[in-house]
Amino acid sequence: MIQITLSDEIRAACPDLHVLALACEVKNSEPDARLWEEIAQEEEVVRQNMKLEEVNKWLPIQATRQAYKRLGKDPNRYRPSAEALRRRILRGLPLYRIDTLVDLINLVSIRSGYSIGGFDAAKIQGGQLVLGVGQEGELYHGIGRGELNIAGLPVYRDAVGGIGTPTSDEERTKISLETTSLLMIINGYSGREGLLDAGTYAAELLRKYAYATRFDALWVHQDEAKSITI
Repeated sequence: MIQITLSDEIRAACPDLHVLALACEVKNSEPDARLWEEIAQEEEVVRQNMKLEEVNKWLPIQATRQAYKRLGKDPNRYRPSAEALRRRILRGLPLYRIDTLVDLINLVSIRSGYSIGGFDAAKIQGGQLVLGVGQEGELYHGIGRGELNIAGLPVYRDAVGGIGTPTSDEERTKISLETTSLLMIINGYSGREGLLDAGTYAAELLRKYAYATRFDALWVHQDEAKSITI
């Protein structure tokens, strides 16, 4: 398991942040019809139970937005991914079909409200990630977005640079059909409640659709990091 630590800046600005990281071996594939049936069901639940103007008031999303504000970022210009996904559903726009792993992560995010990083672990350099704050002029290529201004965003960095924010992950470590080693990071800015449920749900989907094996899980809060069983 790649080690994850929180910077002093993040610990001070986001005292309620709990992080759950899952690592496993996987078999990725083109979009899976069975998985998309589950996604369609979740989309219907969202449409039946939430209005567009309520999305940013849902606690997991609201807490992520508040973290952005405390760090100096406008969450209306740089929306957390979980918010963007729910807004897309409620605006009647189709979700992107990428591959099984990415689609699966998006499903967990839609259901839980957490913005989730998904990385090809083999592409992460140095064996450690530190969650810090993006700086002005820091080079970062968001997946499908080109250069992204991450100043004021929470950002996971490896030995080379940034790889993940709640708005978008980085091209350098993105998941592909060749990915066999996955790192998923679930970011609970609203606290610990619900985080383990989201991790358990993610693990179930990974086993079902990506034939995941060799699970490791890490729980991080403030200066504590401990291995747990999922």
